[in-house]
Amino acid sequence: MAHLVKIGNSQGIRIPKPLVEQAHLEGKELKLQLVNEGLLITPEKKAREGWKEGIERVIEAEGQEISDDEWLDLPLASGDEFEW
Repeated sequence: MAHLVKIGNSQGIRIPKPLVEQAHLEGKELKLQLVNEGLLITPEKKAREGWKEGIERVIEAEGQEISDDEWLDLPLASGDEFEW
């Protein structure tokens, strides 16, 4: 069970260590959201966090990415030949 504690003019929440570990909250900034009649606490996830590591894992498992170099030198189509 978590408890509210007074911290200066504010209040803080004391969360038991096993819950912090299970929720992977250790050392993370937390996002607080009001839901129904409660509070949802989640780790703050920054945009694109972990993408680099994920791409590196895929390249390591699958091999180097193949680029589309053959498409880069093609002339651009005007679109006039398309029927809309």
